[in-house]
Amino acid sequence: MSDPYDFFDPDQPIEEFHGSLPHWRQEGVIYFVTFRTADSLPADMLRFWTLEREDWLHRNPPPHSEDKRAEYFRLFPARLHKWLDQGYGACVLAHPDTKGIVEDSLRFFDGTRYRLDQYTVAPNHGHALVQPLESRELSDITGSWKKYTARRINPVLGKSGSFWQEESFDHVVRSSESLEGIRRYIRDHGKHWRCATSRA
Repeated sequence: MSDPYDFFDPDQPIEEFHGSLPHWRQEGVIYFVTFRTADSLPADMLRFWTLEREDWLHRNPPPHSEDKRAEYFRLFPARLHKWLDQGYGACVLAHPDTKGIVEDSLRFFDGTRYRLDQYTVAPNHGHALVQPLESRELSDITGSWKKYTARRINPVLGKSGSFWQEESFDHVVRSSESLEGIRRYIRDHGKHWRCATSRA
């Protein structure tokens, strides 16, 4: 049975916009999303990464070609993923109670607002493959996850204030082969964290 997803189509319109991070949107596609806790990276490391990224964006203004989007992902989100795996910050999602809150939130609107494929929750970040449904916006979906889980997790920790980094990394999945590669990454990623969970 084939996957019920659309993938990036270079012949169809694509929306490109920038917050603190660049984002690419296309109707009907599935995205690989990474969201992280506010303390998940040391400030000096993140500052260096941000300066490099700003320099790249200055030298490569939009619109970006497919090759440039792939280069951006390799140089910046992929490298940040490796840093996240090193376990910086308090890693509060290693606790079953807080981790469970995030997992429950990811699953809650699966099949109604979005189609959730594989996901994993690590001690300081999470990954998910998600396809928005019925013209839902990806940023609204991830924003809802963060707002709800922060409101639930902060009281558990006896804290207040920002729990998540405001923006998420998102990457349009290019093909069925790319989808399988990301699924393998998510499955293998969970093995690196004793407390991480992933859905097969």
